[in-house]
Amino acid sequence: MSQSRTERLLNLLIALLNTRYGLRRSELRQKVYHDESGNDVAFGRMFERDKNDLRQFGFDVETLTDLGWSEDDPATTRYRIGKESNRLPDVELGPEEWTVLLLASQLWERAALGTAAQSALRKLQASGRMADVELPSGVQPRIRPAGQAFDDLVAAMHSRHAVTFPYLAGTTGREEVRTVEPWGLGSRFGQWYLMGYDRARQEPRQFRLSRFTGPVLTLPKERFEPPADFNIRLELARLPELPLRTAVVDVREGRLLALRGRAKAAGAEQHIAAQRPAGAYDRLSLEFRDPEVLAEELASYGPDAVPVAPPELVRAVERRLRAAAAFSASPVPGYAFPAAPARKVRKGTSEDQLKRMLQLVPFLVHNQGLHIQDVAEHFGVSRGELEDDLRILICSGLPEGYPDDLLDIQWEDDHVFITQDLDLKKPVRFTVEEACALLTGLETLNGLPDVAEGGALESVTLKLLAAAGEEGLRAASLSGPEVAPGDATTHATVREAIVSGAQLHLTYLSPQRDAVSERDVDPLRLYSLDNTWYFEAFCHRVNGLRNFRLDRVQDVRPNGNRAAGDRRPAEGVPAKLFTPNDDDTTVTVQLTRQGRGLAEDYYADRTADLPDGGLVAEIRFGNTGWLPMFVAQHGGAVRILEPAGLADAARDWLEAALARYGG
Repeated sequence: MSQSRTERLLNLLIALLNTRYGLRRSELRQKVYHDESGNDVAFGRMFERDKNDLRQFGFDVETLTDLGWSEDDPATTRYRIGKESNRLPDVELGPEEWTVLLLASQLWERAALGTAAQSALRKLQASGRMADVELPSGVQPRIRPAGQAFDDLVAAMHSRHAVTFPYLAGTTGREEVRTVEPWGLGSRFGQWYLMGYDRARQEPRQFRLSRFTGPVLTLPKERFEPPADFNIRLELARLPELPLRTAVVDVREGRLLALRGRAKAAGAEQHIAAQRPAGAYDRLSLEFRDPEVLAEELASYGPDAVPVAPPELVRAVERRLRAAAAFSASPVPGYAFPAAPARKVRKGTSEDQLKRMLQLVPFLVHNQGLHIQDVAEHFGVSRGELEDDLRILICSGLPEGYPDDLLDIQWEDDHVFITQDLDLKKPVRFTVEEACALLTGLETLNGLPDVAEGGALESVTLKLLAAAGEEGLRAASLSGPEVAPGDATTHATVREAIVSGAQLHLTYLSPQRDAVSERDVDPLRLYSLDNTWYFEAFCHRVNGLRNFRLDRVQDVRPNGNRAAGDRRPAEGVPAKLFTPNDDDTTVTVQLTRQGRGLAEDYYADRTADLPDGGLVAEIRFGNTGWLPMFVAQHGGAVRILEPAGLADAARDWLEAALARYGG
């Protein structure tokens, strides 16, 4: 939408909201559109498009006619929008409820649902002043969606369009293209599942996202209606957990301490099942449930870990390694980074601007006198962008109205006040995405210590369900993963140290360096990705900030010293897995469309889009020795382009790994 169209839609909305009797098309044409072209057909099309746009923003345009007259007669048909049409009901929240809600809104690390959660939170803040709250000390749980496929499936699910995707069938081991009506998306057993109607098999099926072997394509002309009573949580609860099985793996002597910690020596019958690879290897047994999950890990170890059995695990590891090798050997595409790191441009700038303005007016009504910079930061825009919004707003109002019939907003002293709101003082109701993001987030918090206790989580969930209405019911199509920590004792020890300001001594296993170390740290904050928990701390051994995974902590206890009071976490929420340093190596990688989410996961400095939907990214790494593992783990979704030495090392490492498989 152009800016002029944005202004026109805003004025049309105000006109239709502030008429009781309704306005005829001729009145709107003259007073709102100022159209004197005489082309009735062109104006009619424009008016119908604008009505449709207002409906997409959440406003139902009513059509009124005099008794006995037809809606086809423009002279007797009137239009209006009810003052309470599609408005978000008032939601009164206490400090504890706001605390829970803020945690839920921050769960989505990235992806479309992260944006939707923040938009929903702003709407709630716009309907009343938010209480002063403090989040639980140092705790930041997060959900990591399953890459680009997750975003594509959520969008298709909410727009109710069918999708196609290549899929590796678990029963046959063959790759097949599936056409599916996506009913729901959820996480169980540490895996994301799509559930929907498989058109080829003509029955409901579930699909594990880890078995998608290519991008998800939406079929915009293929619409569907899901079952009225579908609930993804209930469906996932019926899924039986995969049986526990045993894998036999040859592991290079003295390597992979983390893997060895979970393994045991193989039985005598397994020692003769297959010939050992050349060199010093130990044959170990590992328990597993999902061969694809274990294959992702084993592929990352390359020649240091060679699976022997079962056959489907061997095939899965080899498939990933061959895909990584083929991608690494393919021609380098042409690309060009922008001359300077480009500021991220929001998709649909004018549409976002109008949505923002519809949140801005009620927010200002309930938060009078805020500094203009604080308002801009609240909405995630620059001061200049906010002032552009305000200039449009103060020129908007009733058709041919007097000065008192315009929106009245002042910010000359850098503090923003609004004295005339023209019935825009209530935010628009939640969209489906917004309702799903918040309600799924609240449901996910159920397993988090110190949050599920008490009644705040339950009460805020009930209030949001009531406010969201039908859109809230559709949140049953999405279910998040468990975020409860696997080791509650370690989690509690670190949490207590953060609260009390104690220093910790820990024994830590680093898989990247394949070594165990001891160090003293000042813990700063806990955060998670799904149910994998980390804590950020100032490490006295390296004299800098580091991140530690709780399940790799072999021992942790207070050492009797106090943590330095001036230590602060790295900037921003959410916490970052990697802390940048001046001596990091900048690595240029190519990502397929399926793997492009890795650019965000690893905080790329700059990116260049490719015609096939992939991209080239520059990412900084502190330790480059593990990059061949990184390439192999993602099985053909990423490869190294520069520096050339690192690219060659990754190719050689993959070649050495594949030599263990023959063929």
